[in-house]
Amino acid sequence: MQYKDYYKILGVEKSASTDEIKSAYRKLAKKFHPDKNPGDKQAEEKFKEINEANEVLSDPEKKARYDQVSNSYSSWQQAGGAPGSFSWDDLFGGNYGGGQRVEVNDLGDIFGEAGGFSDFFQTLFGGGRPRRSSTRQRPYSQQYARPQQPSNYQQEITISLYEAFHGTKRVIQIGDNKIEVQIPAGAKTGTKVRVAGVGPSNARGAKGDLYLLVRVGADNRFTREGDDLHTKVNVDLVTAVLGGEVEVETMNGKVSLRIPAGTQSEQKMRLKKKGMPVLRKKNAYGDLIVAVHVQVPKKLSDKEKELYQKLKALK
Repeated sequence: MQYKDYYKILGVEKSASTDEIKSAYRKLAKKFHPDKNPGDKQAEEKFKEINEANEVLSDPEKKARYDQVSNSYSSWQQAGGAPGSFSWDDLFGGNYGGGQRVEVNDLGDIFGEAGGFSDFFQTLFGGGRPRRSSTRQRPYSQQYARPQQPSNYQQEITISLYEAFHGTKRVIQIGDNKIEVQIPAGAKTGTKVRVAGVGPSNARGAKGDLYLLVRVGADNRFTREGDDLHTKVNVDLVTAVLGGEVEVETMNGKVSLRIPAGTQSEQKMRLKKKGMPVLRKKNAYGDLIVAVHVQVPKKLSDKEKELYQKLKALK
């Protein structure tokens, strides 16, 4: 397993403040973001590495745990340890770094979902045990300290499509506390919103996280496919034949849609960027797909019948 120097990855000193760490992360994340480097696998891996470093150094508890490991590893290097031969068993048994012990917490359910974390991260924070460099077996109590982890609180919420388009808030009751949670615009069924450190406390006072599982309800005007919305509009026969304009409902009010001459019933037209906002992408929207339903009149006046008869005679 390869040791990760998170300070080096973010380009900050060990004495860096929280603001300095945040600033370095934002600068690097912007530079290596996949949206700015499409198809660049090296940039993608660098982006994952940056996120992992920030996940640790921006969290005081994880940062403290990592610093314990880092100090132990440095002590081993200064003692002349050869690269690649470090015994992670010894580290977690407390034989390096002045007898410091590293607690391996079972956080796999949390961090495993985010994806892209290294073996090093998973060993320290994801509940995975260190890989052994020998078959020597130590008593379990000497290998790992596994304190009781705080419980996470999970709740399913239902929001309307209108709320999913504009974003909304929900107030969640956890014990005696009320937590107001912002649901971002563009949320869809299956979106998971995490609020860290507001869940139930364990015996040591550490708090778990709140997870909201979003479900978007049906809408009588629109159906949703990904970030696109689908709707229909009724068009009279004359407008379909000769062309014209009709009003179409969107999530932001009515807009005018041009109907070309000779439009067929159920023909579909696309209104660019009138669909759902794309989650976590500023100013990005899907499209609104409009199906034209041509209405054939069921009753005609005598004058209308006469005109249609004349039209028929022209064929």
